Formats: sequence, structure tokens, C-alpha cells
Amino acid sequence: MKLLTQYLWLCWFINNPADLVPSKSFMWKTVVFYLISGCIVEGLIADPADGSLEVFLRTIMAFSSIAVLLLIVKKWQYFNQLFTAIFVCENFIMTLAIAAEALDFVMVMNREEYREEISISLAVLLVGWYLAIVGYILRQFFSYKTGVSVILAFSYFVLTYGIPMLVMDI
Repeated sequence: MKLLTQYLWLCWFINNPADLVPSKSFMWKTVVFYLISGCIVEGLIADPADGSLEVFLRTIMAFSSIAVLLLIVKKWQYFNQLFTAIFVCENFIMTLAIAAEALDFVMVMNREEYREEISISLAVLLVGWYLAIVGYILRQFFSYKTGVSVILAFSYFVLTYGIPMLVMDI
């Protein structure tokens, strides 16, 4: 529980992910939660079978993107720490996305007049926060300047969400 708390502090831009060393058990639990929460969110948005496939593709892209980055900068030894840091924070954001989907459902049932504006605002907030977190993690790991970290975070987002979404649309 202490390790989870230390990783969750990354979501508030506290702690250095390079200082956190996850156990194998913690890493696998993080991946399993990533898959389950992703399937829940995608199942609420689209067809559960298509959503599950998209989450699987997203997971492959996430691991591949992290691996390529670490191979390029010749810091492969940080793979477990980096993917765990990103996945724990992404799991946190995904949990908030599930709550946002539930709120959207309640607003639909209550015929809330500004439901779309509220839902879109929450989605933009969560994506922005996600990009900031990934940028922070990359900046902490590699001592990149903020601009470079944000560009890498955006690239990671496009690779892990955009490409699987495009593949599913084909």
C-alpha cells in the first residue's frame, strides 16, 4: 500500500519516479488494473468486444513506446520503473474517467441541460492532467526541459490512444 501511495503522489507532481522501485507483483497488478479499467471505460463508450481489443492494442503500443524511448536514450534499465509510473497514474486517471462516465449516465437520466458541456469539460481536464503527469514523469526520469517532456507526453498519448483508435476505425 505504501508503494501505491508513493506512485499516486506522482499524479500531484510529487516524488521522483526514478526513486520508486516496484516489485514484480506490483507491476503485474498495475497492468491488470490498466486492462480492466480500460475495458470498463471502452465498454461504456463503445461495443465491449471492440473496446477490449482497443485496450489490448493500447497496452501493446504503451509498452512499445516506452521500450523504444528507453532504447533510444540507452536507459533500458528503467523500463519497469517507467512503465509502472505511467501506468499507475494512467490507472488513476482512468478511474476518474469511469466516475465521469457514471456522472454522464446520471446526467442523461436526469436530463441535465448542460450534460455535454460538463462531460466534454471533464474529458479535456482529464486528458490535460494525464499529459501533464506523463510529461512530469519523463522530465523527472530524463531531466528533459518542460517543453520536450510535454511534446514526448503528447507523442506517447497519440501513439497509445490514437493509433489503436485508428486501427479500430478501419
